[in-house]
Amino acid sequence: MVQKYQSPVRVYKYPFELVMAAYEKRFPTCPEIPVFLGSEILRESKSDDGAIHIIERSCKLNVDAPRLLKKIAGVEYVFFIQKNTLNWKERTLLIEAHNETFASRVIVLEICNYSVHPENEEWTCFEQSASLDIKSFFGFENTVEKIAMKQYTANIKRGKEVIEHYLKELISQGITFIPRWTPPAVGRKVVQKAPSQHESSKGPAESHTHGSDEESGTTCPSVEASAPDADKLDADYIERYLGQLTPLQESCLIRLRQWLQETHKGKIPKDEHILRFLRARDFNIDKAREMLCQSLTWRKQYQVDYILQTWRPPSLLEEYYTGGWHYQDRDGRPLYILRLGQMDTKGLVKALGEESLLRHVLSINEEGQKRCEENTNLFGRPITSWTCLVDLDGLNMRHLWRPGVKALLRIIEVVEDNYPETLGRLLIVRAPRVFPVLWTLVSPFINENTRQKFLIYSGNNYQGPGGLVDYLDKDVIPDFLGGECVCNVPEGGLVPKSLYQTDEEPETSDHIRLWTETIYHSASIFKGAPHEIVVEILEGESVITWDFDILKGDVAFSLFHSKRAPEMSWKEASALTAGDNMQLIGKSWVLGVDYSRVESPLVCRESESIQGSHVTRWPGFYILQWKMHSPVPCAGTSLSRVDDVLASLQVSNHKCKIMYYYEVLASKEFRGSMSSLESCNSGFSQLSGATTSSNQSQSSSLISR
Repeated sequence: MVQKYQSPVRVYKYPFELVMAAYEKRFPTCPEIPVFLGSEILRESKSDDGAIHIIERSCKLNVDAPRLLKKIAGVEYVFFIQKNTLNWKERTLLIEAHNETFASRVIVLEICNYSVHPENEEWTCFEQSASLDIKSFFGFENTVEKIAMKQYTANIKRGKEVIEHYLKELISQGITFIPRWTPPAVGRKVVQKAPSQHESSKGPAESHTHGSDEESGTTCPSVEASAPDADKLDADYIERYLGQLTPLQESCLIRLRQWLQETHKGKIPKDEHILRFLRARDFNIDKAREMLCQSLTWRKQYQVDYILQTWRPPSLLEEYYTGGWHYQDRDGRPLYILRLGQMDTKGLVKALGEESLLRHVLSINEEGQKRCEENTNLFGRPITSWTCLVDLDGLNMRHLWRPGVKALLRIIEVVEDNYPETLGRLLIVRAPRVFPVLWTLVSPFINENTRQKFLIYSGNNYQGPGGLVDYLDKDVIPDFLGGECVCNVPEGGLVPKSLYQTDEEPETSDHIRLWTETIYHSASIFKGAPHEIVVEILEGESVITWDFDILKGDVAFSLFHSKRAPEMSWKEASALTAGDNMQLIGKSWVLGVDYSRVESPLVCRESESIQGSHVTRWPGFYILQWKMHSPVPCAGTSLSRVDDVLASLQVSNHKCKIMYYYEVLASKEFRGSMSSLESCNSGFSQLSGATTSSNQSQSSSLISR
């Protein structure tokens, strides 16, 4: 595999001619670079007018390698061939280098350029690229690669100091200006004021030099793919806006950015955004590129780039979603506060749907990136992530109902895939006893790097030294946590069931849906026309779980089992389906013959929430049935069909409405899943509950009023 390196643009705030004079002082030997033992000129030539000066030289290096490896290789030193092409007229120096030693086994190629800054002719730019291809090396290929990259990185860092050292030496000698090259006058001999020899050492030794903050404006956080020359990244810009990076990390950023500019159609993501994906994949450029490309496709497909301009949270979300931005932490990171314990997550899912919640979370992440940029400019240092303070006071088993956990995991997956390395720190305070259960469910889906940023405090441990004061200024700690700062984050509360959304009230949005599946479904139930769902069980011991709300009317819930699937013709199936109502038990089916009841009928009143589960005994087909409850008993073998219902609707508009969720789990998975076992607890703690069970069906349901 070929290893590649690309440096950012290093800016010397000195004229090209002065930098060349400093560069010349490195030859024929350079005490400032210990591995560079010496050099010998092989060829030298000049143009007639003296504008172009070419030197080819052999350079001797002492590579820092284990003695055993040198003995096996049979060499003590490594020789490189360098060709320097200095163009005084264009004010450029091109350095081309390749290895002479082991050329058949290892190929090292380097290209370095010195040139005049495009926006300030009194400054000089330096950039470097290199490649390393180890074909074979006595079975030590991996070792040689590590040694080479380590040596390379060390020389790059040293190269910056060397040029600065000789520039200061020239200035101390009173040499602060060297005239530019001018064409020779006719009949007059040219006297070159600048150095007569401009040579090159091993490329790795000539690398990055940092200037001050008044750097070139040639790079910006975001550029269009169509921009000419891609506005190369400047070393000063990287340090000022992205932070300290190793030379190899800088190289990964530049190469991935260049690849996007060459292949990606549309807007190129900002450098800090690209860097997040590289960090998420430990600077493996291939893995980061794959992850980033998938994210860019996702952003384009769902128009995420415009979400801050187009997304307007519903008023219900603004009232009941207990999260908001609140100043910043001690490190200047934007601070987001989430009072999760006070949030009726179940009510929000049922009232708004998963789509609105996901879109709102994405808008928070987009806003977070925007605030990071603003704080970077405000504080004068790179700020690429934010802090989240989560208050779990009030958290209980209502937050662990299975559909909500499923929605939460889906949101975590989307955020982890598209906003990696955006969380700088997560402070969890007032964690209750139930928190370990939630953490066990959620933590496996969170990236390891992200989990290491979590700080968890139970009870009042967040107060005092070692608590919030270590991360937040006292005047920022919110009042509900004992601070003096008024926090405008909504206090939340129980979402009224009258606001629950049904299929008859679709979410109004002009956007492509981000969430293709809906966790909850709704159905209408008419007199004599129940709503039924069939579930096929292949193994004897599986678990059917359910969670539903009665939005209108009174409903009787039952569960049936049959050895054969309901078989209806297309015409009959269409006739038995009225809107969002589905009937599956055929008119000819006889209870006790064609199917049997395995769940005792449970009468559910309007506005109640019901959760439960059934451990199956036999394979086959299980039918969940909701039908309108009537005080007058009706025979289970002769249900009225749609024709009868339509006739009855002429005298009565009465119908029931439910919102439901169901899932099938393997028995062992269910027994180890606290989200299933504890999902019976819905609603807030003040809500009362009652339990109904059947020994025959081994099932349980709980009603929350």
